[in-house]
Amino acid sequence: MSKPYILAVDDDPDVLGTLYRALTREGFEVGRATSGLEALKMLAARRPELIILDIIMPGLDGLTVCRRVRADSQYDDLAILFLTARGHTDDIVDGLDAGGDDYVVKPFEVAELAARVRALIRRGQRSAILESPRLTVGRLQLDSSTHQAVVADGAPIQLTATEHRLLRYMMEHANQALSPQHLLEAVWDYPPHTGDPDLVRAHVRNLRAKLEQSANEETLIRTIHGVGYMISG
Repeated sequence: MSKPYILAVDDDPDVLGTLYRALTREGFEVGRATSGLEALKMLAARRPELIILDIIMPGLDGLTVCRRVRADSQYDDLAILFLTARGHTDDIVDGLDAGGDDYVVKPFEVAELAARVRALIRRGQRSAILESPRLTVGRLQLDSSTHQAVVADGAPIQLTATEHRLLRYMMEHANQALSPQHLLEAVWDYPPHTGDPDLVRAHVRNLRAKLEQSANEETLIRTIHGVGYMISG
């Protein structure tokens, strides 16, 4: 059985070396790129199961690389994990807006990074069989065949792959308050106590911005204080 292939992209050779050693010990095959342009060339030559992508790089930065990858429909479901020293909330949102699935801040714990990598790859390998690609809760409709949501009779709203998974899970569990930790385990497939709740909060923030603009500011995803989030039917 072939090893899962990961493409690691960082202009710091020490970080690349750490990633290479840690992930090869975990049983992965690791390709290394030191620039965004090199990463795109390597991606065209061979598709990985996951890209670990630094944000601040000379030439093409990681956000630009991510947007270019997401612009190609053949990479819609390719997992992208940002690895960066920039840990402010706005930076996290920028990375997720560009199409990232997760975000790890340097310096990082190798064990937790490896756990997140395994979960992202496992999630990508698992083929979801949906009884129906269409789902409706109240005025909100979701078409999983196109990753588009519609509020009432509004225009289709394009979602990223992770936004789609998150929204579908919440709609499948409408009228239930779902904690960030629960969503990390159910949607991202992370082991208990792995992953950052801010990742969920940032994705929910992005979903709200997309959905509620179409809903004339109506609150579609409610915050249940002290618990988490809920979509009501």
